[in-house]
Amino acid sequence: MNAVAHAVTNELQWLVFFLAGQAYAAPLVQVSEVVRDGAVTPVPGAADDLLGIRLLRGQIVPVLDGRARLGLDLATGTSAQARIVVLTHGGHQVGVRVDAVDDLLSLNDVDMAPAPSGRAQRVDDPVRGVVPWRQGFVALLDVRKLCRLPQDGD
Repeated sequence: MNAVAHAVTNELQWLVFFLAGQAYAAPLVQVSEVVRDGAVTPVPGAADDLLGIRLLRGQIVPVLDGRARLGLDLATGTSAQARIVVLTHGGHQVGVRVDAVDDLLSLNDVDMAPAPSGRAQRVDDPVRGVVPWRQGFVALLDVRKLCRLPQDGD
């Protein structure tokens, strides 16, 4: 497969994961790795949704609580299925703790419906659209907004 065809294929792949029983997905091309949940070092004075930092392969990576970031019910504990999905955007890496990682989803842009109208009014809302999936839907996330990273060139 040539590089152009490979890039197009990756852009259509999404990694599905769960938070508070709801399915979310991030573009596979922006998923660096998925690691087991583990200890993070708290950062005094950090945002409420920042669990702390973690050393991954020699790099310090901030780790967000996915539930807190999306305004969902907070977990009372972590399960054996909890993972940290390491996302990349513009040279930045940010980990997001999720309840469980599921599967890959392939879709075209035409499959995506806009985010629910109430969500679209929030400037920092990371949900960019939804697609039907299984007996419900998957919310497709904008990695830059989810991780609160600057726009390219900022």
